[in-house]
Amino acid sequence: MSGPEKRPIVTVDTVLFTLRDGALATLLQPRAKPPHAGRLALVGGYVRPDQDSGTLAAAARILAEKTGLAGLFLEQLMTFAGPDRDPRGWSLSVAHYALVPEAALARAVPDIAVLPIGDVPPLPFDHDAILAAALERLRGKSAWSTLPAFLLPESFTLPMLKAVYETVMGERLNDSAFRRKINELRIIEEVPDARSPATAERRRPAQLYRLSRRALVAFDRVI
Repeated sequence: MSGPEKRPIVTVDTVLFTLRDGALATLLQPRAKPPHAGRLALVGGYVRPDQDSGTLAAAARILAEKTGLAGLFLEQLMTFAGPDRDPRGWSLSVAHYALVPEAALARAVPDIAVLPIGDVPPLPFDHDAILAAALERLRGKSAWSTLPAFLLPESFTLPMLKAVYETVMGERLNDSAFRRKINELRIIEEVPDARSPATAERRRPAQLYRLSRRALVAFDRVI
């Protein structure tokens, strides 16, 4: 070899999904340094071999450091790599996605932007492609798992659960069929002696539920 071997830039990037005014949204953050300083981008950073046991750990660390968010549902998506995705050189990013309950947004740092999916501006690097892949994964996986429920608070009503499935999947669900499937799948349980406050739309307090397991549960059929 004529010179030292060049090593790729190794990073992680995370697509953060949340709900804002009943619509699916994503969290973006202005880049603090070049390249693309000041532009909104996915939350990401370098993998630190001396600190991170893996890329999932790196993603969780960076989210906590840069956004103030922790304890989220976080899952690896796929790897994006090549010589042209970063002007600094050949780079590799292990992309992840995370679900942020709307109430958790109060813990986020002030510079986080929450934008509806349809209002996201062009993003730097290949973050548009990462966002699109994460959205496809979220919608596809939601049809056969408890994934959408991780956008809700720990306790919720059945109408809230149905609404979040409809929002994420982008389709209307039959109310009675949804309730029947949820009961058959046994993925939720009543929170003892817990009811939501009455509202103008709902005159009587509603029973509150929680996931039977906080881990992701896959179904043997679509919802």
